[in-house]
Amino acid sequence: MTQTAGNAERHEFQSEAKQVLELMIHSVYSNPDIFLRELISNASDAIDKLRLEGLSDEGLSGLAQDGRIIVTVNRGERTITVSDNGLGMSRDELVSYLGTIARSGTKEFIKAMHDSSASGGDLIGQFGVGFYSSFIVSSRVTVTTRRAGSDETWVWDSAGDGTFTVEPGDMDRNGTSITLRLRERSGDSDDEGKDYLSVWVLRGIIKLYSDFVSYPIYLREDGSAAKDDEEPVNSMKALWTRPEDDVTDEEYSEFYRHITHDWEAPMERIVYRGEGTNEFHALLFLPARPPMDLYYREGRHGVQLYIRRVFIMNDCRDLVPEYMRFVKGVVDSEDLPLNVSRELLQQDRQTAMIKRSLTRKVLDSLKKLKQDRPDDYKKFWTAFGPVLKEGLVSDPKNGEAIMKLCLFDSSKGGKTTLEEYVGSMAEGQKSIYYLTGSSAASLAGSPKLESFKKRGVEALLLGDPVDELWAAAGKFGDHQFVSVASADAVPEGEPPASEEELEQARHIEETGFLARIKDALSHQEGVAKSVEDVKLSTRLVDSPATFVQKGDPISSQMRTMFKAMGQEMPEEKRILELNPGHPLIKKIASEPEDDPERFAMWSKVLTGLAQVADGEPVEDGRSFTATLTNLLL
Repeated sequence: MTQTAGNAERHEFQSEAKQVLELMIHSVYSNPDIFLRELISNASDAIDKLRLEGLSDEGLSGLAQDGRIIVTVNRGERTITVSDNGLGMSRDELVSYLGTIARSGTKEFIKAMHDSSASGGDLIGQFGVGFYSSFIVSSRVTVTTRRAGSDETWVWDSAGDGTFTVEPGDMDRNGTSITLRLRERSGDSDDEGKDYLSVWVLRGIIKLYSDFVSYPIYLREDGSAAKDDEEPVNSMKALWTRPEDDVTDEEYSEFYRHITHDWEAPMERIVYRGEGTNEFHALLFLPARPPMDLYYREGRHGVQLYIRRVFIMNDCRDLVPEYMRFVKGVVDSEDLPLNVSRELLQQDRQTAMIKRSLTRKVLDSLKKLKQDRPDDYKKFWTAFGPVLKEGLVSDPKNGEAIMKLCLFDSSKGGKTTLEEYVGSMAEGQKSIYYLTGSSAASLAGSPKLESFKKRGVEALLLGDPVDELWAAAGKFGDHQFVSVASADAVPEGEPPASEEELEQARHIEETGFLARIKDALSHQEGVAKSVEDVKLSTRLVDSPATFVQKGDPISSQMRTMFKAMGQEMPEEKRILELNPGHPLIKKIASEPEDDPERFAMWSKVLTGLAQVADGEPVEDGRSFTATLTNLLL
């Protein structure tokens, strides 16, 4: 319905506009700052539209040469004005686009350009609701516009109350000016405590959301004229859109510092362009050192997301997997699906495809870094290796590629890769042996490795918590991972025991030593209760005792961690292995049977020694020390 009041025509919004506006103002947008991003995006769209129409209309081609956006603040009038010299709107377009909520002029323009086989260019708007974010901070919005090629100017005005007016106006150029009259607030601040009439506040918002918009954005206070040396607020330096050869290393480093605030230059950069059904640009960096929040769940993990050079969100975790949370940078997509407010990314097939593409690209770049710059890669691995290994659990599709990137501590010293390990396997060896624990340094001296070292069989020393989650079921090519902590683990191709070793074992067994140890342990508490069996060992060379595990081995460190998280663990089934050739075992075996109390003390000492050898603290250090002291006296 149209009503006339003076020279101004009064219209009602379509589709229950007042209720929809209330919903948008209070529910759609979570951050009031968004209003400026949306208005600048619309202004950029308008300039793009003029440039594109100028390709087919010679009369408009000269108007599109000097696109610019001006944001003007008037503290006295409490207004913010966003002006552009773009295509502008006719009266009918003004009524149609701004009078119908969620009708996107940009979307219709793209369709029209597509229907005429022309390119839509980098037009940002999609939903047609961004303009109405103005009402989040303002009590009245006035739009003055003049379409390029027309002599008519029109003024649209609304207080967001369900009605708007349209009347003739006066404008000496093509384009659009949108003036927001800010609501009265205590201290000129909005609910979030920001003063939107402050030039510095607006500068910060523009730098955050619109720094890479293609056209210069100028910020002025009312009454100030343009200066010859006036600098735009935005940099317009979207490096990811330029050929890599045209950008210097210093420009890349400066950009990295700008988005990460890291004072140190990145170790590696990845410039990538996705084409086909999902067009996007990515400029990613591998930092030289880990950030403080790398292992914090609420830390800053993810890349910055842009849609056609307009900032959408920080720390977008949907585009890179969690195990690549060390990757920093920018992903700029042409058409990723967003929610209505363009603040959140929607999960869909396109998002998943971009994530897969970026994951493969990062893995390929790490492979190249490992091959071409091994010293730098070792530094990377020291900083981020434990995080990358999380992908062996969470991303089995890329498991083998990640395994080839891993550097493992070796029982032979230094670091090794799985390819190097397999290449140096002993004759007849088919398994990849490993040992997990609290650290590689503590694992290196484990008694469980003595037989393997004696036979020259290498074992991987896995000291990161994540290792226990993947290694037990791990496989590299045709080679299965086997823990040396398992009761059944023996070096493949190990020669049979010598006659001397067999004789020592027979002598120990004939004394009834094993039965006496089992009986003594059965009357004790704590660790002794978890000992299911006692056996003579073929793996021990220099140590008297060690614990091995029945079934899938889980280290004590992992059990402690899971218990602290409130997780129930399966009952631990340990086997105490004793070295029949060790002097201490021979001494204990010769103890008289008429002193069971002393023998029980020795059994307690053996379990304690096995714990200490595994890097575990003994249960009761004071009791253990007293027992050992009594036996030595």
